[in-house]
Amino acid sequence: MKLFAKAALAALAGLLLAAPATAQTAEKPKLTLGVGGKPLLYYLPLTIAERNGYFKEQGLDVTINDFGGGAKSLQALIGGSIDVVTGAYEHTIRMQAKGQDIVSVIELGRYPGIVLVVAKDKAEKYKAIKDLKGAKIGVTAPGSSTNFFVNFLLAKNGLSPEDVAFVGVGGGASAVAQMKRGEIDAMSNLDPVITKLQSDGDVVVLADSRTVEGNEKIFGGQNPAAVLYMKTDFVKENPITTQKLTNAFYKALQWLKTATPEDVAKVVPEEYLLGDRTLYIAAVTASKPTYSLTGIIPESGMKNALGMLVEFDPELKAAKIDLAKTFDGSFVKKAAETIK
Repeated sequence: MKLFAKAALAALAGLLLAAPATAQTAEKPKLTLGVGGKPLLYYLPLTIAERNGYFKEQGLDVTINDFGGGAKSLQALIGGSIDVVTGAYEHTIRMQAKGQDIVSVIELGRYPGIVLVVAKDKAEKYKAIKDLKGAKIGVTAPGSSTNFFVNFLLAKNGLSPEDVAFVGVGGGASAVAQMKRGEIDAMSNLDPVITKLQSDGDVVVLADSRTVEGNEKIFGGQNPAAVLYMKTDFVKENPITTQKLTNAFYKALQWLKTATPEDVAKVVPEEYLLGDRTLYIAAVTASKPTYSLTGIIPESGMKNALGMLVEFDPELKAAKIDLAKTFDGSFVKKAAETIK
């Protein structure tokens, strides 16, 4: 009987290990996720996962903290006040250089979707990126991906971050208002903010990473954008929770593949539309190519991201970065096997 009992227990343990993550209980079913500017289309997969109930399907109770920019989300993660972040892939590289083990587990955006614009009434003065010396440039938050984007473009054109003044403007109506009031000369931001300003005739585009062509011109190819990242220790301690989070985001990406811009407008909160549904639909149309098709960051994309940062960050020029440690694709592969 004892031998039979032992065999039965061993069989049960084997079944539990083989069970899909959806059938298992998360180690941390209640958790907090940080994001920097949730209404931005850069983070649309997060809103889709939340609004379509994909986190709840996975048995997760996710509280979302929306910060003023991606750099603030990162600070909260390092400080321990949140568990995971939907933010820019570049942060995983920069933190490795600082001795912090941060890993991404699913790519949400394959292109940044960031656009650098200048105020239309100042377009004669700032005809090109090389002319921006002395300009006041709005970014979602200093140290965020919108800031990195400008730093890279400045470096490519013989300027440095010290040649301009950066101003945090957020990623919503406040960013639009500050540009319209003439408080900044230029701005690095995302949709729907950019499409709103373009539609109103307030800005001229200097660099646009929403399209395949734009990314080829700026980076020479794909450059990963939004990802889900967390401390490496969190992944080790909570593998089932990590898998469930990845599953929810993967399902959001699958939904976005076939959804129309009109479908998206029906799902997001009313305030995300900036008072103009037609404009929001146009913004989604412009940003649709930016979303990841597979959830996997290709090696070439990782190298492009590192190349961008090295261009303007002296600390990274001297650092030895192991790109393999910045992305763990095993969770996406498992999600693809179970979510169709």
